[in-house]
Amino acid sequence: MVDTMTKSPLAPGQFPDLPAVDGVTFATVAAGVRYQGRDDVMLAKLSAGTSIAGVFTKSTTRAAPVLDCQSKLGADTSAPAAILVNSGNANAFTGKNGQESVNAICNAVSRTCSVPENRIFTSSTGVIGEPLAHDRIIDSLKTLEANQTATGVETAAKAIMTTDTYAKGSAQSVEIDGKVVQIVGIAKGSGMIAPDMATMLVYIFTDALFEQSELQKLVSDTADQTFNCITVDSDTSTSDSLIMAATGASGIDALGNDDFASALHSLMLDLAQQVVRDGEGATKLVEIQVTGAVDDRVAKTHALAIANSPLVKTAIAGEDPNWGRIVMAIGKSGAPADRDLISISFGDVNVATKGWVNPDYREADAAALMKKQKINITIDLGMGEGSTTVWTCDLTHGYISINADYRS
Repeated sequence: MVDTMTKSPLAPGQFPDLPAVDGVTFATVAAGVRYQGRDDVMLAKLSAGTSIAGVFTKSTTRAAPVLDCQSKLGADTSAPAAILVNSGNANAFTGKNGQESVNAICNAVSRTCSVPENRIFTSSTGVIGEPLAHDRIIDSLKTLEANQTATGVETAAKAIMTTDTYAKGSAQSVEIDGKVVQIVGIAKGSGMIAPDMATMLVYIFTDALFEQSELQKLVSDTADQTFNCITVDSDTSTSDSLIMAATGASGIDALGNDDFASALHSLMLDLAQQVVRDGEGATKLVEIQVTGAVDDRVAKTHALAIANSPLVKTAIAGEDPNWGRIVMAIGKSGAPADRDLISISFGDVNVATKGWVNPDYREADAAALMKKQKINITIDLGMGEGSTTVWTCDLTHGYISINADYRS
């Protein structure tokens, strides 16, 4: 399916030129987990001393790889580490078989690559409820070990794709104490995307030096501002994870460095928006900004109610500036709002002010804006200082077609 799917009209022109990160190597292989004729397993090896942080789906039906990764965070960083990812099978809702597959893979990676089992992080993405053919992965490990290269990040990004129409990557460079520190990230995701970790697979690598606990705090905080501010379809996955590895190979301590934090935020937001741009069937990227809420939490509740509304999303797909659907979504959210204080704008076109249609509003102006590939919607609740911004996409028939055929 992935090989024949039409590339999203919102996709970047090409995969970015990502620099190598000291202390990280990659390899991929076509193991035949589900897909034929394409790489579907990725192995990243990380040098001794690497700190690893993670943010994971909060689904109560989390897959075995997610639970295993969560249990391993904070392990001794003195030994090497590894990340292994397969696409095509989520190893989710597979009972005890799920953990047995994880254990078998980790044991085999440990023996083949000389990495302790408690430093091996696995992820699986794809169909739920089918046992993982982990023997195929294990049989590919010698090839993965032999083909490790510092420049294999693009092939790694391609190997982890499922219904994605393009590989997703991003990079940032930061100068600290006169030395350049690299941050590189890859992601997969296009459906089953909703904030609660952001429900996707994301791997970020840096040669900066971090203590694990400090890296964890930075990653968690930044994820809340980026990946947890996107939604494609309001559905939260069983399987998906964000893992960041700081090898420390540069020798530069980035703890508390504002430039590094800002660069990481930019990279994570770029990857998050790439996921939305690749939303299943998407033709438009939508930015929803809510201001004037009683606090930021309330602002986010309203913003996500709008972003997840099928009526709002289909109106956008149809290029219809139906602002009444936004009013509806605000009202149903359950968060504080006052009908007579709400103002709504599409781009620079003010539609309604303080609970009533702007007398100067011309629907033709808003309709023209709706034809753009990126649409900005702003809502001022007029009640306080709380604000947020979230990103979503439209809902088209393509979403139905992709998901109806997903297991075919």
